[in-house]
Amino acid sequence: MRALAVLFALAALAVPAATAGGGLTVDAAASLTQVFPRIDRSPHYNFAGSDQLALQIRQGAPADVFAAASPKYPQLLYHDGLVSKPVTFATNKLIVLVPRSNPAGIDSVYDLRRSGVKVVIGDRGVPIGAYTRQLLDALGITDDVMRNVVSQETDVKSIVAKVALGEADAGFVYATDAKPVASRARSIKLPAWAQPLILYQIAVVNTTPRKVGARAFIRKVTSNRGRLLLKRAGFGVLPRRR
Repeated sequence: MRALAVLFALAALAVPAATAGGGLTVDAAASLTQVFPRIDRSPHYNFAGSDQLALQIRQGAPADVFAAASPKYPQLLYHDGLVSKPVTFATNKLIVLVPRSNPAGIDSVYDLRRSGVKVVIGDRGVPIGAYTRQLLDALGITDDVMRNVVSQETDVKSIVAKVALGEADAGFVYATDAKPVASRARSIKLPAWAQPLILYQIAVVNTTPRKVGARAFIRKVTSNRGRLLLKRAGFGVLPRRR
């Protein structure tokens, strides 16, 4: 646990700290931890798995904006009248993350089928876990890889930490997660044809008393500057609507 805390502390040095200024609370997917405070330092950020955040919103936890790593949860909340119509603002890709020393000699996703390889993935309910299973199904190696899974995590930050600390031989994470831990881990690309479509969506929480501020935050994320910062962080962005 101490080593885990140290890693998170080191990763936090790579990004300006988020503050609670302005009273705005943004619930956002864990994979946005590095980039959102670069776009706007002022909100209070609550970073976690998209499924966990959606559940918190359903249970009435205070939040003004919801940004998820999958359309699934914003769309379900929208259907139930809990958020405004979601807007797609970024894309991502999956990679296999391995420790910098790569003790298991992983050179390809197919190496994860070997006996004894320790693999970490996301829980089925969180977007990174769902995307990983889609990719494994497309590659036809689901059963072989799942036999080597030693842990299923509730957010992508936990997967990154376990790999970077050498507690696992490999983990499936987003491409944007590799940069903050580049000194401790490296990425292995996956076949482009097997990549799932990864879309990030954002919406205003309908119960917020700060709708003007919430909409302003979303405009910052989708602005030219926001799109540039997302691209610099490794995200894909969609053409702006005219």
